[in-house]
Amino acid sequence: MSVSEIYETMDYGTAPESAGDALAWLVDQGSRFGQFIDGEFTEPRDDFESRNPANGEVLANLTQASQDEVDTAVAAARKAQPKWAKLGGHGRARFLYAIARLLQKHSRLFAVLETLDNGKPIREARDVDIPLAQRHFYYHAGMAQLMESELPDAEALGVCGQIIPWNFPLLMLAWKVAPALAMGNTVVLKPAEYTSITALLFADICREAGLPKGVVNIVTGDGQVGEMIVQAEVDKIAFTGSTAVGRHIREVTAGSGKALTLELGGKSPYIVFDDADLDSAIEGLVDAIWFNQGQVCCAGSRLLVHEPIADRFYDKLRARMAKLRVGNPLDKSIDMGAMVDPVQVQRVTNMVAANTSGELFTAGKIPTEGCYYPPTLITGLNPADPLMQEEIFGPVLVSTTFRTPEEAVQLANNTRYGLAATIWSENINLALDIAPKLAAGVVWINGTNMMDAAAGFGGIRESGFGREGGWEGLTAYTKPKGVRKPLKEITPMAGKGAAADPIDRTAKLYIGGKQTRPDGGYSAPVWGKSGGLLGHVSLAGRKDLRNAVEAAQAAKGWGKTTGHLRAQILYYIAENLAARGKEFADRLDAMQGGKTGTKEVEAAINRLFTYAAWADKYDGQVHGVPIRGAALAIKEPVGVICAICPAEAPLLGLISCMAPAIAMGNRVILAASTPFPLSATDFIQILETSDVPAGVVNILTGPQTDIAEPAARHMDINAVWSFGAKDLSATIEKSSAQNLKRTWINNGLARDWHGPDGAGHAFLQAATQIKNVWIPYGE
Repeated sequence: MSVSEIYETMDYGTAPESAGDALAWLVDQGSRFGQFIDGEFTEPRDDFESRNPANGEVLANLTQASQDEVDTAVAAARKAQPKWAKLGGHGRARFLYAIARLLQKHSRLFAVLETLDNGKPIREARDVDIPLAQRHFYYHAGMAQLMESELPDAEALGVCGQIIPWNFPLLMLAWKVAPALAMGNTVVLKPAEYTSITALLFADICREAGLPKGVVNIVTGDGQVGEMIVQAEVDKIAFTGSTAVGRHIREVTAGSGKALTLELGGKSPYIVFDDADLDSAIEGLVDAIWFNQGQVCCAGSRLLVHEPIADRFYDKLRARMAKLRVGNPLDKSIDMGAMVDPVQVQRVTNMVAANTSGELFTAGKIPTEGCYYPPTLITGLNPADPLMQEEIFGPVLVSTTFRTPEEAVQLANNTRYGLAATIWSENINLALDIAPKLAAGVVWINGTNMMDAAAGFGGIRESGFGREGGWEGLTAYTKPKGVRKPLKEITPMAGKGAAADPIDRTAKLYIGGKQTRPDGGYSAPVWGKSGGLLGHVSLAGRKDLRNAVEAAQAAKGWGKTTGHLRAQILYYIAENLAARGKEFADRLDAMQGGKTGTKEVEAAINRLFTYAAWADKYDGQVHGVPIRGAALAIKEPVGVICAICPAEAPLLGLISCMAPAIAMGNRVILAASTPFPLSATDFIQILETSDVPAGVVNILTGPQTDIAEPAARHMDINAVWSFGAKDLSATIEKSSAQNLKRTWINNGLARDWHGPDGAGHAFLQAATQIKNVWIPYGE
């Protein structure tokens, strides 16, 4: 076209990126790849092909890892890990810095290969994925350098098995490998079957950086290889992918002692209020849903529009959609490239075809060859429609309207997911009022898809648990220093005869601020060390747990109270316990024998004071992210926590679970020590006289085995802690796979409840979840 014709039509010309160097690199490798194990590539086999989704051309032949190859990779990582950890923070930082520099040096090669292999526009690979991958290695080089001074009580987990998806192949690799290596771990990573090439190029630059052999191992193949890694003798599994697979991994790893983080699916709300800058909100929406062809776990795929502006917003949005350009991903002037594989195109096609509600609008011409799907908008859906609830994972935006801010929050939270959310409003007071109410791990205000290595990313509910990035992400790759002893099994005392006091002392359950009889109507005797009958306790069952959950849910206002108020109540509990200290000490001595009761009571009072002190001091932070604005890491209560309290410290263990949980704004259901429950039931009287609101603390007695499994399955319990018998750990983790709630279990290892191991930041971290709220500012 002539210059005058360009000005007349305002059409874009093509701006092709050359793939020559990238294709030449593939040819130089023989267009065939084996596994990267112990610093070397194995002999390749032509087991499956990696294709360019834009045109179907074969890029390379890859090798399906065998069981022996996976075992060899794990063994290499295991052998390398002690030396890698012993290298120290500075030594590891130098290698991570070298990798970051090499990622920069080869940035264009990585970007073009990523586009060829994945189908995303070269603009996105060049300007977003590759720079952010580099940023993660630079950032975590700094974390390695600071580990010894800032995390002196932490050490590496060991060998990490990592499984990443196909939507952000190199970026997901960086998110997982960089923090793992920084903290002294070694890794065995499996890239997605569709998109393994940039991971193999990364392996090549690890060699170029001189990374010690065995520190990074990369095995390729389909889901069977991922299953091998999950089953392997590794210390941690980090998985990003579908919720269904995440649920399976939770079940498979239950009771194994392996640490686990899951970053799963999403159905993120994109909320537009009537005072929003509509043009900016639409540009943000283009980025939220059509970035990477909608193949983004945190995509703003659920549009919620304020009713007064809905028609105008939809008209503007359709006009903008008509201008979106879909085509060759290597063309720098296009907006959307190809989806990753024909299977994904067919899946999206089938989901949209099955929809019978709303009004469908598609825009843009798509190429006849390749894995393309047009930008799609479906308006007028009901909140319960399948497309409003299920993750589509394609360039399909679904929408409904709302009338009030309260309704916007209800609609936004009407999902089983909880990964991300976006709010558009020029009223910052409104935005900051809504943000804490959204069930999401990340909230963006007047922006979307803002991410950085300094700010943790992750979700709640069925979007998984754990965070990647920032200080909070390091807890996923570290453990407290030291070796724990196996937990000693404690059985209830036996005896016979009548109680010394003829007055019946059958203790009741404590639910919703009241002492209640068990639904089953059963009780059990409690015998002392000397064989005397000390009293009876109620035996709680599933219905009692249900009642406790309902009471805890009714007390959700506790999380909105101030830390100062929660601290005052904890101090009051400590004051009342101190006033009856001798009585509690005598009870502990009678149940357990010996003369340690006074020591345990004093430790319990001290613990109440400790967490009262932390109630208004366990702060969030402002992350140093590279935007003109702030990313606020807000520490929020988890919600309802069921704690299986330790048998060996009947009073101190119960208070060590209760105090940090309620200090952070949670409500608790405490399953008291099975062999020594009477100190817990005596403690009910302390709670009744200490201004604790009804439902904030609930206490159940009886066999903990009757509580653990239903608590892990319960949809309205947000987390389960278990410091009880060893066999409960596997039961809780496996049962929690149904709803993917957070669990914190002992794996049959003892905890020193009188020492620092029985208190501190570990309990505070377990009692909170971090929500990162991004707030850009300026005109």
